[in-house]
Amino acid sequence: MSRPFGALQVAHQFIESHVRPGAFCIDATAGRGNDTVFLASLVGETGKVLAFDIQPEAVESTRALIGERGCSGFTRVVLDSHANMARYAAPGSVDCIGFNFGWLPGGDHSVNTRAESSIAAIEAGLTLLKPRGVMSLIIYYGRDTGYAERDALLAYLRTIDHRAFTVVVADFCNRPNDPPLPVFLIKDA
Repeated sequence: MSRPFGALQVAHQFIESHVRPGAFCIDATAGRGNDTVFLASLVGETGKVLAFDIQPEAVESTRALIGERGCSGFTRVVLDSHANMARYAAPGSVDCIGFNFGWLPGGDHSVNTRAESSIAAIEAGLTLLKPRGVMSLIIYYGRDTGYAERDALLAYLRTIDHRAFTVVVADFCNRPNDPPLPVFLIKDA
């Protein structure tokens, strides 16, 4: 039996439908580098990808993967919090920002994203997006991380100005346990 369609596949389809060659994308949570390489495959050599992570292990993994995949010429990985992304990009310059909230795959689950820095990162990202730019969030929760970040993020998302952004929260309502929540934002203006 094949694996069911999940949050990551939904997010990738959303991103693919909006990102073109030459775009500028940010992977706000680099992790093992898979989404960084995915974004690089969409923007191509004429585009640019900037990736963030606070864990040296994640930065090293991502750098190794982009090197293996030939993306290092137009992809930069930064050891810094995603909350600081506005230090690395100009307002209105980014086509797409992707987040995977939770923990490093295969890493220590006690090291995970936190609501305070995650909300600050989303706020920074909203100012960086171009008109019609998009943001994809996948909220992983449960297990060691609990539900506090999920609840804080969902409450925050409801406060985003509906005249400037469209926010869609998806729910895998027929999946057991704590399925991740995909969230999609589009800058309308």
